[in-house]
Amino acid sequence: MEFFSILGDNVALGLATALTPEHLFYCALGVFLGTLAGVIPGIGTLAAMSLLFPLTFYLSPTAALVMLAGIYYGTTYGGSTTSILLNLPGTPSAAVACIDGHPMASQGRAGVALLITTIASFVGATVGILLMMLFSPMIVSVALQFGPTEYFSLMALGLIVAATMSNESPLKGLAMILVGIIVGLVGLDIYTGAGRFTFSSPTLYDGISIVALAMGLFGVSQIIGSIRSAESKVSNIQKITIRSMLPTLTECRQSVKPLFRGAGIGSFFGALPGSGGTIASFVAYATEKKISKTPERFGHGAIEGLASPESANNAADQTAFIPTMALGIPGTASMAMMLGVLMIHGISPGPSLMSNSPDLFWGLIMSFWIGNLLLLLINIPMIGLWVNLLRTPYQYLYPGILMFICLGTYSVSNSTIDLWLVILFGLAGYALLRLNFTLPPLLLGFVLGPLMEENFRRAMLYSRGDLSTFVTHPISGSFLGLAVAILATSFYLSARRKRLKEAPAP
Repeated sequence: MEFFSILGDNVALGLATALTPEHLFYCALGVFLGTLAGVIPGIGTLAAMSLLFPLTFYLSPTAALVMLAGIYYGTTYGGSTTSILLNLPGTPSAAVACIDGHPMASQGRAGVALLITTIASFVGATVGILLMMLFSPMIVSVALQFGPTEYFSLMALGLIVAATMSNESPLKGLAMILVGIIVGLVGLDIYTGAGRFTFSSPTLYDGISIVALAMGLFGVSQIIGSIRSAESKVSNIQKITIRSMLPTLTECRQSVKPLFRGAGIGSFFGALPGSGGTIASFVAYATEKKISKTPERFGHGAIEGLASPESANNAADQTAFIPTMALGIPGTASMAMMLGVLMIHGISPGPSLMSNSPDLFWGLIMSFWIGNLLLLLINIPMIGLWVNLLRTPYQYLYPGILMFICLGTYSVSNSTIDLWLVILFGLAGYALLRLNFTLPPLLLGFVLGPLMEENFRRAMLYSRGDLSTFVTHPISGSFLGLAVAILATSFYLSARRKRLKEAPAP
């Protein structure tokens, strides 16, 4: 009973924070811009968050997080629209919606498909938020017992999981992590004042700007890569009316159980570092097809194949905040940007956040309820606007997006060096994508690298330089043992896939 009493007080505090006019405005702005970015092919979550990231320098920490969070889960709603209508995923996690969503649109059921994705997104988010409210305080109570050795090992585990789950080749994922750590260490050493990777340039003494890195990697590179694919789609889109969005009773019955199964799957995978909505949605789709009595319907407009993945990726979006806010360990690049906002405002992420800034922590959680309710209200009546937007030729959209990227980057530091860095990271990001490298691990390494170094040094001071401290501490040793096991398993599975691919056909 005491737990629920404390939870009730925290919910009341969160609602009082989230319902202020300032936070309501930035929540509405975030979810609207997130949906807009999700609808436009090739933008995606990280590019949208990067575009608005400079604005967070001028906002309060709570307003900044509320807005970026709205963009984060808002793009998931919008990304499904292009998947259904154009067979072109607006976000990676919306790719599964193409499998049955686009066939439904081809059969004249685009309105039903769009309504089901909206409802599924709301149900998945609701389950994810409830789990976050219940489990975050429990995780924090355990994490408060952690020292620098445990934090270093936990961050190492998170980076290894992210590296091995984000690509078929674990070596490529690890390479991106290492590059991110190196880029994150650019600047003056906080203990000795010695320059590292600065090439004697005073402009690099403060390190690489996370704004320049994020905008280049996830803004410019994504736009370069999506220009050709977006222009190759012919926007022959049917008219969507409110009447055409009403599902039949059979479709409603077929959707109910998949909605909650998908929410459960998404909640689990969202809390795991390196997985997120994309993996959750694919697992949810495979599960529905596996348990279905008529699996041959999947791929031809099965409503279960749309409802479950959409519920899963939105539940994953919410539970991804559990390790990020409770432990200070981001599982995805989007969550790394959330931590970046906290550090920019001088707030230490981790278990102490809940006790030191309860209004921020619980205000953010309560804003999820408001944001997802706004998305439910926005998406249904504004379907016509998104459909008309999709008819806009992409060559008219991306120049304006690039202009906003440049303006946003320059407004943060008034430095032309940051503009050159955006171009450099944009070209490098595009080249890495062409070579089948995944970019999110790089940003995770960039954010967690300096934190790992700080905890490593503290652990060395406490143990007087004894490296065995990371193994002799039970929790730390368990994290490192699990990391080694995951890494070994990933290399084994990668080698096995390679052997099977190279084996001659029977």
